[in-house]
Amino acid sequence: MVESGLAGRIDAVRRFNRFYTRKIGVLEERLMRSPFSLAEARVVYELGQRTTVTAGELARELALDPGYLSRLLGGLEQRRLVAKAPSPSDGRQSLLSLTAAGRDAFAALDAQSAEQTAALLDQVPAAEQARLVAALGTIERLLGPRAAGTAYVLRPHRPGDMGWIVHRHGALYAQEFGWNESFEALVAEIAARFIEKYDAKRERCWLAEQEGEILGSVLLVKQSPTIAKLRLLLVEPEARGLGVGARLVDECIRFARLAGYRKVTLWTQSILVPARRIYERAGFRRMREEPHRSFGHDLVGEHWELKL
Repeated sequence: MVESGLAGRIDAVRRFNRFYTRKIGVLEERLMRSPFSLAEARVVYELGQRTTVTAGELARELALDPGYLSRLLGGLEQRRLVAKAPSPSDGRQSLLSLTAAGRDAFAALDAQSAEQTAALLDQVPAAEQARLVAALGTIERLLGPRAAGTAYVLRPHRPGDMGWIVHRHGALYAQEFGWNESFEALVAEIAARFIEKYDAKRERCWLAEQEGEILGSVLLVKQSPTIAKLRLLLVEPEARGLGVGARLVDECIRFARLAGYRKVTLWTQSILVPARRIYERAGFRRMREEPHRSFGHDLVGEHWELKL
């Protein structure tokens, strides 16, 4: 089920790529009926954004092979659109810049691109354009590199967050493990009980958030006067590796100590290896395990605990 889901997602991305390249004319010999190929237009556009740049910097920025870029630059120089000047700080490097004719070409390309984009947006009702722009931002955020150490904040739950927790658990565990709707029902039951019985002095929900996007969540609930239970730890795939899961668990432990609990327990599954590593590093110990049939699969449940 997971493999077929992955194949479907791959097909969807490839279908979108074919659709969008046709839509903006990338496959045409000349970009936007200009005298430039797509690669040449990218070089002209990047040079138009700065005063000078070296060929090495340009190759890294555009992810182009240096030899291929050299040929592109040679052609643009012959057309008197690009000029080279020796670098005053490194004689082995040349500084690239657009000539006056190159800047005129850049201005024309920029105007054509803006007109083409405006024409695309005109095909979309005004009320839907904000959704389109938001979707493009989501694509850029998810596929772009996430800088190491990018800041995120932990915050308490707000109205609507429990719905997000239920939705993301149901969707993510179905995608990654093929679990059925009974797991989503269990999460909904836990979330509903948390809201109905919430004890602000002894229970907490934390959400990790970055620029308005939720990266992960966890609950700490009262199991008894002396025992707390860690529940529903989740970290979004694009946030894994940032330490979000470990920080959420550490926050649970810190709060449990302040609230006067003597022990924190949790229930997890043997196949959830990354989460189990987080628990072990935080000091939890596996106390027992039990095979069971849940969520449409044969699983091995594990009971862990941490003495405070």
